[in-house]
Amino acid sequence: MGLYSETTSNYTQDYAPLGSEPPIPGLIGSSKAMGDVYRLTRKVAQTNASVLLLGETGTGKEMIASSVHRLSQRASGPFVKVNCGALSESLLESELFGHVRGAFTGAIGNRTGRFEAAHGGSIFLDEINSTSLHLQVKLLRVLQEREFERVGDTATIRVDTRVIAASNRHLLEEVGEGKFREDLYWRLNVVPIRIPPLRERREDIPELVAHFLNVYSEVNDRHVVHIQREAMEALQDHNWPGNVRELQNYVERAVVLAEGDELALELLPPEIRSGDNRSAMSLGRGVADFDTLAFEVVQQGLQDADPESEDLHSRVVNRVEKELIVQVMSSCANVQTKAASRLGINRNTLHKKLKEYEIES
Repeated sequence: MGLYSETTSNYTQDYAPLGSEPPIPGLIGSSKAMGDVYRLTRKVAQTNASVLLLGETGTGKEMIASSVHRLSQRASGPFVKVNCGALSESLLESELFGHVRGAFTGAIGNRTGRFEAAHGGSIFLDEINSTSLHLQVKLLRVLQEREFERVGDTATIRVDTRVIAASNRHLLEEVGEGKFREDLYWRLNVVPIRIPPLRERREDIPELVAHFLNVYSEVNDRHVVHIQREAMEALQDHNWPGNVRELQNYVERAVVLAEGDELALELLPPEIRSGDNRSAMSLGRGVADFDTLAFEVVQQGLQDADPESEDLHSRVVNRVEKELIVQVMSSCANVQTKAASRLGINRNTLHKKLKEYEIES
């Protein structure tokens, strides 16, 4: 049975162009852009070189990292994942390298770190761009010397662990701004793999939709096996700032809300149905479009204000600053020291702003 209803054409055929790189099991997409990723992934997997995965949030960097491990000679060993952006500096150091009893308040026993747990296998360091310069020194040593000490210990531990790192930021720009060590960058960047955003491989959208329809129909005990032509056209016209993760979310929502066996246009969110991609394009592209987005925010603030208003600064700038602080605090797990560092302000200033804007920490 096709995934389109009678008013639509079947899109489950002819995904892969003739002579293209076959997809890696578990990964979806037969576009040329993904073919280049598959080719490089297969090639680097057979080595012990460090791998740096680059791509926007939601592009599937963790799945590529898993594939590198699964296709390597280390496949029988552990594959350990660490989200470096989810922990404060002190917690992340303990998480990566372990600690001994009494190393700090709350360290009531010895703990094995993730590098040690990944011995003989691979460790995936996601959002490595969020690590502090202090921690980057220790990461560099592990990459170069394959050794480290647990927090609070003097005994050196040697490991045979392959490092696969990922960043959703341009690390070379971070180096230029003094936020990331250049020597660590070059140690990680032995083999870089760029994961293309979904807007650069729109031809993969039908295949991804088919996959997610199957997955969420089974999970939710539904039978949504068709998709309206207009719905598919709307999905392919969207710019996907959230990439595959955003598409996955919309398909899951549609399956849950569908009353029949078809994913219809009205089941998709307004921004998809309307084709309004202005913000999506601004978020999905580079610095120039960030300027455009800033222009639009200020313009909207001016339009919303009274013509005689004399509080434009607080109306626009303060609201943007508050949103920035809220999002940075969230990304730093509400750790004020780390958030202040990311914002480039001291902790006392951040504390005052949290009170001023009545932000719960």
